Amino acid sequence: MNTLKHRVGSGETVFYDIYTDAEKAADPDKADTGLFFFRGEPGAKVAICNAGGGFAYVGAMHDSFPHALELSKKGYNAFALIYRPGAQTACEDLARAIAFLHEHADELGIDMTDYSLWGGSAGARMAAWLGSYGTEAFREAAYPRPAAVIVNYTGLSEVTGSEPPTYSAVGTSDGIASCRTMQRRIEAIRANGTDAEIEVFDGLPHGFGLGTGTAAEGWLDNAVDFWERNMS
Repeated sequence: MNTLKHRVGSGETVFYDIYTDAEKAADPDKADTGLFFFRGEPGAKVAICNAGGGFAYVGAMHDSFPHALELSKKGYNAFALIYRPGAQTACEDLARAIAFLHEHADELGIDMTDYSLWGGSAGARMAAWLGSYGTEAFREAAYPRPAAVIVNYTGLSEVTGSEPPTYSAVGTSDGIASCRTMQRRIEAIRANGTDAEIEVFDGLPHGFGLGTGTAAEGWLDNAVDFWERNMS
């Protein structure tokens, strides 16, 4: 939050609406949706981070803002999405965010080729679903699929055969997302010939965020390496 406060004080725009005024007037639930921009290097590639919260709330303070900040420190242009609760509406908002960033890439100074989608828990499902089904499945035009999706601590098991390269991380003591379910999903993605990787951290519960001071510390660096090797 101090980073965002400093950037606002320096005259930067840190929040971008993804819906028009007319769209928000027609559907007031869209009023607070949008993207917080954690700016990296000019013209750098993009990561879109999606917090968990069981589709009941958006846990951005611990599950997307820290990730976006760390990615921006590595030079990437990172965005944290504030979406409407509910699986369908959340995915529609992520689809709109992807469309918005493609349409405004020049003015934002970003490169949307080889972008990545990141998420934990419910946010991981969003990243996985948009990666597999595309923006066109969620009321938007078809835009390029991500180069990689980062899908952490979620019990999602479905594999469609159209998954993008997928990195996952989970703890063995996660009472919400079974590490075995996640391992089986990664194995199935690999069996389809798609790059996929999972890290399982002993003793960690659900929602470890950046993993600072835990067995998961450094997972974000490994996820970035995975993303980079899947760039075209």
